[in-house]
Amino acid sequence: MHVRLRRARLATLATLSMAVLSSLALPGIGVFREPDPVRAVLGATGTLLFAAAQAALLYTTVTPDISRNVQHRIAQAFCVTALASIPLVGPLAATPEAGRWESWAWIGASILATAPVLGRRSVVVATVAATLAAAALLAWWHGDVGYFTITVAVGLCLVAAGGLHLWLWTLLVEADEGRKAQVKLAAAEERLRFARDVHDLLGHDLSVIALKAELAERDPGRAAAEAADLRRLAAAALSDLRRAVHGYREVDLRAQVAAIEQVLRSSGVRCTATLPARDLPQDVAARLAPVVREAGTNVLRHSKATWCTIEVGPDGVIVANDGAAERPADPHSSGLRGLAERLAESGGTLCTRLDGGVFTLEATLR
Repeated sequence: MHVRLRRARLATLATLSMAVLSSLALPGIGVFREPDPVRAVLGATGTLLFAAAQAALLYTTVTPDISRNVQHRIAQAFCVTALASIPLVGPLAATPEAGRWESWAWIGASILATAPVLGRRSVVVATVAATLAAAALLAWWHGDVGYFTITVAVGLCLVAAGGLHLWLWTLLVEADEGRKAQVKLAAAEERLRFARDVHDLLGHDLSVIALKAELAERDPGRAAAEAADLRRLAAAALSDLRRAVHGYREVDLRAQVAAIEQVLRSSGVRCTATLPARDLPQDVAARLAPVVREAGTNVLRHSKATWCTIEVGPDGVIVANDGAAERPADPHSSGLRGLAERLAESGGTLCTRLDGGVFTLEATLR
């Protein structure tokens, strides 16, 4: 999960937690006001069970990795605890001796606030209708219209506050999924383009080679001449293939740095890149490009960076970021070890250091 998405998730969870706090703290006042110890215990049990189920439901709402089956079961648990809260919390602190504290009304408001995340419209409508009916029933039973008033008024406020953040969270998740799909589509299009190029390049030559091989088999007298043509065609096809592969192997270091810079910025990381005014030689660019890619990948996957700098020079590259973990990255990890080995083969070096929460990766060419 990218930095920007993690921040949005935390903000959404913080807003949604208002519903949990209201369902836990305010009915808790009724527990302390209730003179009957049995009712107090039942009310506390009902409140805690409901708050736990509600917190789990809200957490799964902003956690995309949780399966639908788990989400469905948690939603069922929420509905069960919401229903059980009526007899458990409804009588709590409702007598004149306890000050007529509308304990369940706050839970009813939380149910209304949480109903939109239950999924299907029929379930949402049924939950809202049942909550309003329960609030009206308790208001009539206790002769206190406050049960219904608090449930509706506070519930609408919580829906407005949490609903906006949920809507924004949904938009961010969809945008992130769209970005991932775009990257996959670009890779698929590149594979198709390469396949078309190879087909166009080799299709004709291979067809001619197959035809001449068949002619040589039919007419042994022409075998020597056809064999010479076969060697010539095969050599030409191999030469064309090498030129094509060489073209795909050419590295545009400036474009790769720009792409990594854009990806980091879209993930909420402030990124600045410095490159030489002139393009580096192709052999230098080919050796530095994997370092830049691996460093950018590490920033995205293994840190919580807010900024990153990329400095490319004719004799190396330095990548630094402030998202270092409490313990430094393992320099013997597969990615860094592979980079170090590749650089060492051509006389280069790779070193990492952690200083004041800033992780720096430096590759030097010889």
